[in-house]
Amino acid sequence: MTFRPTIMGTHGMVATEHYLSALIGVQVLKQGGNAVDAAVAAIFAEGVLNPHMHTLGGESPMLIYSADTGRVSAINGNTAAAQRATPEWFTEQGFELIPRDGLLAAGVPAAFGALVTALERFGTMTLTQVATPAMELARDGFPMHPGLRGPSDYLAFSIYHQQEKFQDRWPTSAQLYLPQGKLPEVGDVFRNPDLAQTFERLLQAERAAAGDRRAGLQAALDVFYRGEIARQIADFVQREGGLPDLADLAAFETHVEAPVTVNYRGYDVYKCGPWSQGPVFLQQLRLLEGFHLRDLGHNSSDYIHLVTEASKLAFADREAYYGDPRFIDVPTEELLSPAYAELRRPLIDPDRASLTLRPGDPLGGHALRAADAPLLGREWQRGTVHVDVVDAQRNMISATPSGAWIADSPVVEGIVFPLGTRIQMFDLDAAHPNGLAPGKRPRTTLTPSLVMRDGKPFMAFGTMGLDQQDQWTLQFFLNVVEFDMPVQAAIEAPKFSSKHFPSSTYPHAAEPGVLRVEGRIPYDVKARFAGQGT
Repeated sequence: MTFRPTIMGTHGMVATEHYLSALIGVQVLKQGGNAVDAAVAAIFAEGVLNPHMHTLGGESPMLIYSADTGRVSAINGNTAAAQRATPEWFTEQGFELIPRDGLLAAGVPAAFGALVTALERFGTMTLTQVATPAMELARDGFPMHPGLRGPSDYLAFSIYHQQEKFQDRWPTSAQLYLPQGKLPEVGDVFRNPDLAQTFERLLQAERAAAGDRRAGLQAALDVFYRGEIARQIADFVQREGGLPDLADLAAFETHVEAPVTVNYRGYDVYKCGPWSQGPVFLQQLRLLEGFHLRDLGHNSSDYIHLVTEASKLAFADREAYYGDPRFIDVPTEELLSPAYAELRRPLIDPDRASLTLRPGDPLGGHALRAADAPLLGREWQRGTVHVDVVDAQRNMISATPSGAWIADSPVVEGIVFPLGTRIQMFDLDAAHPNGLAPGKRPRTTLTPSLVMRDGKPFMAFGTMGLDQQDQWTLQFFLNVVEFDMPVQAAIEAPKFSSKHFPSSTYPHAAEPGVLRVEGRIPYDVKARFAGQGT
């Protein structure tokens, strides 16, 4: 039994966070666009409809399966640090950690570059065709919804919870989100005319290319990263004390890469590289393929314990090795090898939870290496959205747009969206694999997923949730392939997540042994873990 019906179709499918963005994606498919066209249109719309969770100033990693080539590609839609952003700069200013919010944590906006790159390489439509619906939402408005407006104890980054910050510190944000000094009401038509004008400038640049699709897309990129929009962003950031400048914007590039992949019981699972946390999903699969999960019973105490302990080992390696592979050598092949998983698997005690952080040594052939135990810290949360599309030709795209939340950075005057603050994810220890360096991309939690079976498209999926993303999606995947659940049931099944390892976000702390379990999991299952350090 599920709370929602399983939706099925033959000509295409669009899954997004907001219903209007899903509608826009479907309309693009009906107009003849492919999965990438529809996803890009939906993501542009999400940046208008859910600015507390994602805007154009943020990031958008993607995985794309092309039916024409039969290959999966990864788009590195991740931000980059400014040239002035060094560990020495922050320590000289008295920072022990990069701040959680504000323009000191801002990097180069990556989402627009990623979306245009996806459109150019894998789409069929023009920017005008896919971005006009988002421009019209910004210009004509949409009904203010509870997630954006608040209040909500969960969505503490809604407008409601930011009123004092906007009024006291960020006047550009207050002008937009608190018109006449008042909080909008749910159902009010909310407009962002300056953002609509930003879209119009991009579309004008494309139209000037006189019908050449690729030249038009490149013209829009030039305006955003090297032209008028870039200058407005750089001027605002420099005036307000941030680090990125016009040269950082002009130098920014979006990379199309090979994904990482493993085969799990006949399913080829694809993730983005170690600049994301994506390989940790695959490391967990490698560990778990040595166990008979179905025999343990879905969400039994033994099953939850096993999956959690495997997660702890995989995430310990994430902390020890993952980072931007253009700056460090990440032993990805060794981390994902069956031999390494076989070496690490005996560390899982079937009766006892580990309370230490235990990265391995994939290059030295050892199960463990020296590591400090994580420290306790406080909770941190922000928003993310996710978009999946498949079309009639079975092209697939999975994208996890996030960042540039209105709660963490002021909207740029005249543009109007904030900049992403994911630079906070860097470590100020230059020797750390995720240590800050100019031009480097932070290890992000954003982690879309694609699955093929017998060489054919099978699933595209993802979620919000920071460090929980590759725990919740792992459980969803196992629900389908191990426990034969229908997709909707697999989505709705109660989840659990560990907070054992260091958080990717400020203040990078952990809570050793802490396991969060949904209340729908039976009491007798949860009771086993009470006081057991799990």
